[in-house]
Amino acid sequence: MQFKLPELGEGVHEGELVKWKVKLGDSVQYDQPLCEIMTDKATVEIPSAFQGKVGGFHVKEGEVVHVGQLMLTLEGDVAEAVHPVAAPLTPVHQALEPISRGASVLAAPSVRREAREKGIDLMQVQGTGSHGRVMRVDLSQTKGSPLSAERSLPTSPVQQKKQFASGGEERVPFRGLRKKIAEKMRLSKDHAAHFTYVEEADATELVSLRNQAKVIGAQKGIKVTYIPFVMKAMAAALKQYPILNSSLDEAQGELVYKHDYNIGLSIQTEDGLMAPVVKDVAHRSIFELARQVQDLVDRARAKRLTLEDLQGGTITLTNAGSIGGLFATPVINYPEVAILGLNKIVRKPVVQVIQGKEEIVIRDWTYFSLSLDHRVVDGAIGAEFMKLFIQYIETPSLLLLESI
Repeated sequence: MQFKLPELGEGVHEGELVKWKVKLGDSVQYDQPLCEIMTDKATVEIPSAFQGKVGGFHVKEGEVVHVGQLMLTLEGDVAEAVHPVAAPLTPVHQALEPISRGASVLAAPSVRREAREKGIDLMQVQGTGSHGRVMRVDLSQTKGSPLSAERSLPTSPVQQKKQFASGGEERVPFRGLRKKIAEKMRLSKDHAAHFTYVEEADATELVSLRNQAKVIGAQKGIKVTYIPFVMKAMAAALKQYPILNSSLDEAQGELVYKHDYNIGLSIQTEDGLMAPVVKDVAHRSIFELARQVQDLVDRARAKRLTLEDLQGGTITLTNAGSIGGLFATPVINYPEVAILGLNKIVRKPVVQVIQGKEEIVIRDWTYFSLSLDHRVVDGAIGAEFMKLFIQYIETPSLLLLESI
């Protein structure tokens, strides 16, 4: 029996084989993960459509594989097709496939995996998807399911330090997510004319509001960070300066203005940087955004993002503040034309005029870094956007006056 690379999503025709998850001679069960494939959009885990013994590999790790290309052979008469190999993986991994024990439950591989991790019997879950398919939200509504409790954002992964003997060198394959990041950064630097504008902000009122929201959010099982507030301020300012929410179609010679505010969030994982997208920011509440950010961070670090999570971004937000540093000059997530850097917030003495007199007061202070594509956005426009954005940061109650 031959295993060929199935469809990976609309418009995705190839991917890099990052890792084989089986070895020669292994007995493979239905729905057992066979390999990890890295596309331009995401890393996807390909489950087996067959049962049998691995007889041979036709693709090596690090090679680019095309949809329909032969990857693996299952040998002997033991190979058995449990469902068609051509069944495509849709962008959200919601292929209609029965669970491995042969019951009639319909669920995506990612849903079945999460159910196994949480000890949930899918036979006891009422599916709300088409044809009774069990969706991820159905797991959260199952009595006794650990998913019903909101999880807090994990801390940033710390890269494991390796101890080396003095002298010599070590070579490791440059592939997978690290290679894709390199290609994307090079593409951005080759095409966009980068410049960065930095401005400082008094974040005292923002800190106070976030602390209040943090208490309320905790009662709802939601961890509230500064990110939802920054995203709301971005959306409000982008309404006045839509050129920053555009992209340049060089082939057609057109500027493409985006009418949705879909903000990519740069997340550091143990494999590298990813930027899943928080959709429809303008119409979501702070708590809705906090819940969505929390979910994306959790799934990014657990390697459970879908293709849909990484598509549709119009501008990107990167947060280095939790690590440190004064400010940075982030690289644009091409073909977007702008990326905003959120940096650390610190307490510091500043001079303020109070009742006509200069006084030294302690305030919460921060810097924001805005990198722009100078081919599209003039420096003055970038500065005006930042000025308005800072107003929303310094007086976050203004967001309540916005019809967003």
